Amino acid sequence: MTWTVLSIILISAIKIGMTCLPTGPVNWLIRKFETHSKLNVENVTITINGKRLDGEDKIQMINDFNEATFIKQQYIYPGTEEFYLYPENHKTPIVIDTKNGKQDVTIFLYHYNDHVDVVKQYKKKVIAYSLFSDRLQTVQGA
Repeated sequence: MTWTVLSIILISAIKIGMTCLPTGPVNWLIRKFETHSKLNVENVTITINGKRLDGEDKIQMINDFNEATFIKQQYIYPGTEEFYLYPENHKTPIVIDTKNGKQDVTIFLYHYNDHVDVVKQYKKKVIAYSLFSDRLQTVQGA
């Protein structure tokens, strides 16, 4: 009898805690698992055709990336990561080096007329997805 009452109280407390989380922890959980995370100007390096982007151009590129619309995520089959990192018949990508917490993250942007393919690489994991952004689709020099 006592175990039943204690388990009901414990399960009820967990249920209430999960459904009534404050905004701070909810935002933290969402940021932790989001695919298209926002970039911060301070810890980002952007390279186009081997040339480093600085100043106002860098800030504009980061704002364009942050405001881009997520279209869809692409499933990467094990062993096919190289096809996403270095696609055939494409120019040199825009390379963004940043930190996500303690992890170094490299982001490759491949722009097309109707979308931008984003390939994120950190540790040994590769994530690919598509974005829609008028400005990123027309970047000169990439």
